[in-house]
Amino acid sequence: METITASRVRSILPRRDPAGHKGDFGKLLCVCGSVGYTGAPVFASRAAVRTGAGLVFLAVPEQAWPVVAVKSEEAMPFPLPETAEGRLSLLAEEPIRQRAASCDAVLIGCGLGRGRQTDALVRKLLDIDRPLVLDADGLNALDGCPEQLQRRTAPTVLTPHEGEFLRLGGDLSRGREAAAAAFSRKYGVYLVLKGHRTLVADPEGRLAVNETGNSGMAKGGSGDILSGMVVSLLGQGMEPFDACCAAVYCHGLAGDMAAAELGERGMSPADLLARLPYAYKEIEQG
Repeated sequence: METITASRVRSILPRRDPAGHKGDFGKLLCVCGSVGYTGAPVFASRAAVRTGAGLVFLAVPEQAWPVVAVKSEEAMPFPLPETAEGRLSLLAEEPIRQRAASCDAVLIGCGLGRGRQTDALVRKLLDIDRPLVLDADGLNALDGCPEQLQRRTAPTVLTPHEGEFLRLGGDLSRGREAAAAAFSRKYGVYLVLKGHRTLVADPEGRLAVNETGNSGMAKGGSGDILSGMVVSLLGQGMEPFDACCAAVYCHGLAGDMAAAELGERGMSPADLLARLPYAYKEIEQG
């Protein structure tokens, strides 16, 4: 098992073409948010932009759209059909597919909420032929049916905390490392098992541990930021295992910068997000 280091991340982060335009740095679709959970899509999309994405589209329920639109400066939110509870309905499937077809990577799940139609929508969208990140309720929609992941043909990244991992059928009885490796191999996915010393596993048996980060990051919204970072790096063409390793390291480093200045107790996910550019700058400048 390797330990993720700054030098390793420096060597794998995608280089920025001085002559590049926004279309050269990844076009992303984030299917996120619901009534009552409008912060998640904003955190995810802002993190994607701060990680270098050129264009970010946000697919959100109609009732959530006005709030998300007001909060979104860089991302482009668009409203989709919803259930009576303000969550995405099955009628959102076709417009999501149409938008995903023109994107380089897709994120599903942050703040999505749970419901019969929304869960079914997530499962239907698993056949989208794009690199896909599943987080939060994108993962919970697979409770009891993780085998559906095996029909994926494009790279798939899961970013569960331990509770979500157990709901997916993960077995922690032999320890986190063995559990992550076994799950990743069984379902053919790239796994980011979040927690103290986040683990990254891939289907070929590679395993890495991250040592950046602190307890001040254990607050709602931090995971949305990480998911936005991962999908951004995938959209910029990074190999999935490298994208996951770079994202978790930089996420933790930005959290450590926030904690050093503000303290772990009082720092917020917004403070972490604000320090992402400084984390990337520190790594790239060595």
